[in-house]
Parts: sequence; structure tokens; C-alpha cells
Amino acid sequence: MELEALSVGMIVKSKAGHDSGSWCVVIRIEDGYAYIADGKHRKLSALKKKNPLHLSKTRTVLDLTDITDKKLRTALRDFDLKSGEESDHLV
Repeated sequence: MELEALSVGMIVKSKAGHDSGSWCVVIRIEDGYAYIADGKHRKLSALKKKNPLHLSKTRTVLDLTDITDKKLRTALRDFDLKSGEESDHLV
């Protein structure tokens, strides 16, 4: 996946690494990497630097205004419950 295809606030799924299979949100894009968080294992205070090739993007973008770890966890939980079939949301 090209870095330009990602946007800040986009919900993504990790395809590689220790966090493989988990839902995350792109918090920042810088120097060819996406910085992601999930609010539980990766908090907003300690973002995970991730190669964009290791992420599957979705069509869902969150508004990050006044975002907290708790709001992030809730949004990802609701997204996971709502998605049912994950492949419907992956691009």
C-alpha cells in the first residue's frame, strides 16, 4: 500500500508483526511511515511506527478531534462488532 493511500484517522488492520490481525487507527503519517494506536496495547502517548505495506486500509475514517485512549478503544470495538465480515470494510 502506498503511503498516499492512507489518511490520518483511517482505521487499518495490521497484516504483519506482533500486532498482526489487530485493528488500529492512523494517528500520524511522517517520513514514509504510519504511526498507529489502538488505545489499549498501543496508547496515544506511545505510537507504533509501522510500514504502510504492513497495513490493510478500510473505508472508515475517524475524527481525531479530542481523541483519548478510551474513545479510541470504544470506536475500534464498535467498528469490530459492526463489521461482522471484516473483508467488507477492507479496501
